[in-house]
Amino acid sequence: MEITLLNETHAEDYWNLRLEMLKQSPTSFGSSYEEALQRQNPVELTKKRLSSEESFTFGCFVEEKLSGAVTMVRESALKMNHKASIYAMYVTPAQRGQGLARRLLERAINLAKETEGIEQLMITVVTSNETAKGLYHSCGFKPYGSEKRALKYNEEYYDEELMVMFLS
Repeated sequence: MEITLLNETHAEDYWNLRLEMLKQSPTSFGSSYEEALQRQNPVELTKKRLSSEESFTFGCFVEEKLSGAVTMVRESALKMNHKASIYAMYVTPAQRGQGLARRLLERAINLAKETEGIEQLMITVVTSNETAKGLYHSCGFKPYGSEKRALKYNEEYYDEELMVMFLS
């Protein structure tokens, strides 16, 4: 198992994982599988995202296969530049329960702590996802609110818990 900061050379692997995460866990992400399939040049767009200076995606490789990922994005606006957010946390079903998600999240947290000026890290989670909520709580995230009906999928609403970790 190896965790690495992804770059443009990982774009195709990440895009395939992204499609899997949206298909396997449709209620956990704001994007949808159906919308993703309609994107023009998705691998090229993924290359740009993976080479961005404001976005950092860590990938976990198991036997040379990308099996999990997490993205940290720093806010760019002057008044919000002290914050970063965690997005797209995912581990393939075959690799769950082995601590990969924790290790990915810890890498993102450590990067935030090492990045000058980042004071707080934000994350949201669907309230019914007890496993993810437990992980985030155990890593030091604290709830500060909730958003009712944050997502709507197949005519069903999903609430999200808003969480923060203060780094200083």
